Amino acid sequence: MSTRKIDQEKAEREGHVSRRPARDRIFETAREMFYQHGIRAVGVDAIAAEADATKMTLYRNFPSKDELVAEVLREQVREYWEWWDEIMAPHAGNPRAQLEAFFDAFETKACIDDVYGCPLANAAVELHELDHPARMVSVEHKREVHRRLIDLARQAGAPDDDLADGLMLLMEGAYVARLTLGGEGPVRSVARAARQLLDQNLKHRKRK
Repeated sequence: MSTRKIDQEKAEREGHVSRRPARDRIFETAREMFYQHGIRAVGVDAIAAEADATKMTLYRNFPSKDELVAEVLREQVREYWEWWDEIMAPHAGNPRAQLEAFFDAFETKACIDDVYGCPLANAAVELHELDHPARMVSVEHKREVHRRLIDLARQAGAPDDDLADGLMLLMEGAYVARLTLGGEGPVRSVARAARQLLDQNLKHRKRK
């Protein structure tokens, strides 16, 4: 039994928190386990046991494991855009400042000790079936991130999509570097590298 589950049950016995609905327990447990251990490595039996539920209850709330994974990713997408909006709001009307603020926040987030990379990118790597509902959520999310980077780069004065492409590659590469080389590795330089890309692309446009 995990420490998290022991602490939860202790709190419930002592009356500090009310017992959460089974669906919420299953969803939160699945989210944590998929992220830490991988989607393929975690089965529905393990999720149900860790969530103190039955497999029947799991399937009553989620038609299949695939749909459970997709639902977890949809929630992560929703939270991602909330995070994005919080970063962008203070710099409204200044697209370059928005891009710089985004990569500052991204670097801080990526260096946190318990980060295992981007859960949406991880899902795309694990799930090879093009029509898998969770993979489709992941791919659509990455397309939207790229589209927004293109839009901001254009607003900042980029003459083409090269700047946005470079920023997207930088961000995705930073996730992998975080996984392989840790929070003290190259990921610490991602914000500085983004500024260098901005300088090179926008200064190049001015020279023209």
